[in-house]
Amino acid sequence: MVIPNVLSIAGTDPSGGAGIQADLKAFSAHGTYGMSAITAAVAQNTRGVRSFVSLDAAFVYDQIAAVFEDIRVDAVKIGMVANAEIALAIAKALDRYASCPVVLDPVMVAKSGHHLLDESAVAALRDELIPRSTVVTPNLPEARVLLGLERDIDSLEEMRERVAALRALGPQWLLLKGGHLSGETSLDILHGERTLEFAAPRVTTTNTHGTGCTLSASIAALLPQTGGTPDVVRSVQSAKDYLTEALRHADELTVGGGHGPVHHFYAMWNASTQIAASHESVGAAS
Repeated sequence: MVIPNVLSIAGTDPSGGAGIQADLKAFSAHGTYGMSAITAAVAQNTRGVRSFVSLDAAFVYDQIAAVFEDIRVDAVKIGMVANAEIALAIAKALDRYASCPVVLDPVMVAKSGHHLLDESAVAALRDELIPRSTVVTPNLPEARVLLGLERDIDSLEEMRERVAALRALGPQWLLLKGGHLSGETSLDILHGERTLEFAAPRVTTTNTHGTGCTLSASIAALLPQTGGTPDVVRSVQSAKDYLTEALRHADELTVGGGHGPVHHFYAMWNASTQIAASHESVGAAS
């Protein structure tokens, strides 16, 4: 079995819960080899974003080229692009190098409310990156911006009405995430060759930092593992199941005083603890 190589193109998070750091953790949790091209250095923690510095667009392109010219890339995940110049550089690199699935998380605003995308970049993201994507994963505020609506989508019925317009922007598949709605169940709508709805119980936790990054990175990691033709439906379902468990176990971590991260390695670390406990018990018995 060939281990997939997955590239994240995104901004950083020094606190480790979102951005490049979350993507690499999600890639590893799904058994893939993670790589990264950084678009922006972000000063943030669990309480919010302080500032960010966008990298030069030509340098972003060079990072992507350096990976593709040496390493087989089986999937790409795109997160924070920061500005129009970087969006265009990524589009140029995809055209030249990428013949693999591309998952785009149209990051615009951090959970703390801080803007991570220049207004001038929205059109570039919509016109240049979305049509080049296999799957695009907007939340409801991001969907409002992409469609130029005056207010957020505020009901499941409106989600169902808007999903076709979002897919008409050009991706092969559109996953509209309904996490911003209220209720005991969180529902996402996947629209492409067919339309499916994925419902999951809403997990009670404040540790939700990096959920969007983790979901999109998980989809990117899973797509190369579903056979010759990437199975988007299966990958989305598996990614959502993984994220639900990562949220369920998020409170096992003690990271920061704001919105802490999800637990990317809940399965591995719990298994390691059980193995260690078993070894201690065997040692005590002998």
